[in-house]
Amino acid sequence: MTAFVLGNGVSRQELNVDRLLKLGPVYGCNALYRTHTPTVLVATDRHIANEIQQSGYAQQNRFYTRRPLKDLGALTVPQKYFGYSSGPNAVAIAAEDGNRRIYLAGFDMGPDIDGAFNNVFAGTEFYKVKGSSPTFTGNWTKQLHRIISDYPKQEFVRLMGMTTADIPELNSVPNLQNMSMQEFLERINTSKDI
Repeated sequence: MTAFVLGNGVSRQELNVDRLLKLGPVYGCNALYRTHTPTVLVATDRHIANEIQQSGYAQQNRFYTRRPLKDLGALTVPQKYFGYSSGPNAVAIAAEDGNRRIYLAGFDMGPDIDGAFNNVFAGTEFYKVKGSSPTFTGNWTKQLHRIISDYPKQEFVRLMGMTTADIPELNSVPNLQNMSMQEFLERINTSKDI
């Protein structure tokens, strides 16, 4: 099965999340639940995780965090990746669910087009304000490298949008390839194999 893991980098705004949900399971992170209901949601930061659980979302939907609040429906992220960030954990859960091809969208891991904090939720609660300095992504690189390497029989495809940084360390992982966002959109718009 093909799955889609959505980070919250601005490049993922080129995608129609509802359309992806018709093509396969969608794994998302953090405040994505404010605008969409993915198949699986992951939040490792305590503040946003607590907001999600207290909203009742986790009682109706599959949601993972590090330390679930009692009786609110959340599941615990995989022990092996317990200290990892939300996006990498979403990738790990997609792999553990047995998806054979996993697309990573919005894993921009660099600044936005203006050289600032790159997140679709910039300026909202629990996020840096728009125009802030970019987030350090070295830990995400190491975490993704480890997870993708841990699942050598699965194929991972990182979608490269206008604000997606080229990460040489990730390019060395044999079962990870890059695909332009344009090529991916052409494939789903023409019903080509994804």
